[in-house]
Amino acid sequence: MVYRMCGDANVAEDAAQEAFVRAWTHLPGYRPRSPFRNWVYRIATNAALDILRRERETVDVDLLPLPSADRGPEAVVEGEERGARVRAAVLALPPASRAVLVLREYEGLSYQEIADTLDIPIGTVMSRLNYARKKMQEVLRDYMEAQ
Repeated sequence: MVYRMCGDANVAEDAAQEAFVRAWTHLPGYRPRSPFRNWVYRIATNAALDILRRERETVDVDLLPLPSADRGPEAVVEGEERGARVRAAVLALPPASRAVLVLREYEGLSYQEIADTLDIPIGTVMSRLNYARKKMQEVLRDYMEAQ
């Protein structure tokens, strides 16, 4: 989740390390009002957002998927290009919208879990998610029509 928020492996490592340190130091203050997972996600999201604020600039993601034996070289290249475009579109979103989108689409959290994790109303989760999806459609429209 932190990697998808930051878009750079080195920045994500820093954010993840910061999140684990924060979780460890605040563990005595954890109250089981919500699931532990939501508590950790919130810490990780906040750490990623803090790092991004400090960095002010995201770096392209360097993912190199391993080619599958059943896919030809063209399919591999197309998949890499599609993945790069989607990652760039996600990284272009404002941090608040990006957090909601990543938690919903990549991490599979429910709206209520996202609201609890980010400490925002469920209506805000829905509006940010709607905004993020529309923005992604706008950014990726030309690419998808060419396919």
